[in-house]
Amino acid sequence: MIDPGLRQPEITTLSEGQENIFEGQWPERILPQVNRAELHSFYTDGAWAQALVFAGGGYTKLVYDKEGTEVASWLNGLGIDAHILIHRLPGADAGNGTPHPADIALGDAMAALDFLYTTEKTLPLFHVGLSSGGHLAGVMTCQQHELMARGALIAYAPLNANHRDHKYPAGKPDYPPVQKQDFYDKWPVGLADCPHAMPKVPVFMAYALHDRTVPVQHALRLIESAAANELDVDAHIFSDAPHGFALRDTHGTHAAWPDLAADWLRRKALS
Repeated sequence: MIDPGLRQPEITTLSEGQENIFEGQWPERILPQVNRAELHSFYTDGAWAQALVFAGGGYTKLVYDKEGTEVASWLNGLGIDAHILIHRLPGADAGNGTPHPADIALGDAMAALDFLYTTEKTLPLFHVGLSSGGHLAGVMTCQQHELMARGALIAYAPLNANHRDHKYPAGKPDYPPVQKQDFYDKWPVGLADCPHAMPKVPVFMAYALHDRTVPVQHALRLIESAAANELDVDAHIFSDAPHGFALRDTHGTHAAWPDLAADWLRRKALS
């Protein structure tokens, strides 16, 4: 079952592999394993922009509804077509007894861009990601492609402080599997020592000040780099927000973040 407020998605297969099987029921479905890359496209009438949506799940699963279809529904309500990327997971079984490489999610995201370039290139594009999906959205801001995004919307994402040489808090153990940690090490988005990981497009950020799962230092490091390098970054940090506030938690000042983001999206689409 899917959100009754959403149309059925158009599903585009981006790689070979067996069918993906959801665990749980709407609105709490997850994908504990991704067998093949797919794009789940939710279209709206009269769209003025489009978004590539990256759900979180710590690169070990995908939180499909809370950070995928609910985001797509919100974007559709704004007049934005939403394409949820179902990407394969670094270090997970590739189906042939070997693990997926560290950059498998990035490869799937670039394949999604290739598809959108051939089908939807006239609409302004945004990358939208929450939690680890926000990290992948951040990684996408560092890439060159014929279809360049107008910006990226990122919330409570582990952008850079999971790098094994720059961890916060210090001494935090590496993340299994090793391919996941390697991906964090390759792409510490906004870290001053890694110029290849600097965003090339504007960024909107929403973070929780007291988040212990994804400390606010992830955002602060990008803010410092943005100030030093004159990057286009809007950052909103909310004192009352819990980790994973997404679009569900409205018990605090962070309830305003979707409206702030919507205004930013409209302004950047016109820039």
